[in-house]
Order: sequence, then C-alpha cells, then structure tokens
Amino acid sequence: MAVQIVMDHNGDTRHVFDAKNSKDVLKAEQRFKELTGAGFTAAVRSSSGQSRVTRKFDPSSEETLFVPRLVGG
Repeated sequence: MAVQIVMDHNGDTRHVFDAKNSKDVLKAEQRFKELTGAGFTAAVRSSSGQSRVTRKFDPSSEETLFVPRLVGG
C-alpha cells in the first residue's frame, strides 16, 4: 500500500491507496495534481529514508509527502 501524507495547519492527513487498483491510482493522481496545483511541494521518500522533490505523480512511490507553501510576512 502507498500513502500520500498532506501537511497543513491542523497536522497531517494520510491517504492510503493500492497501487495495483486503477481506481485508487486515478484518485491519488488527481489528489497529487490538485495539491501541487494549489502550491504544495511534493516529496517522495525512498526506502533508504532520503527524500527528493518530485513534480510528477509516480504510483510506485511508497510515500509522498505534501508540504504547503510557506507564507511569511
């Protein structure tokens, strides 16, 4: 099972999906596009614990973290 973790001012929300289920993958891809389109940064964590920023949805990624745009003033 893969997971998309969305960080926000309330903490985090986890969306688990089955990468072998086409409906789950479609929903996860739509969520990826919506979040990155709204300014979230997506980072994929590898099995070794390293993270890298990604701009493309990859259903084989086990964990994707979405971090909101920082707002300063």
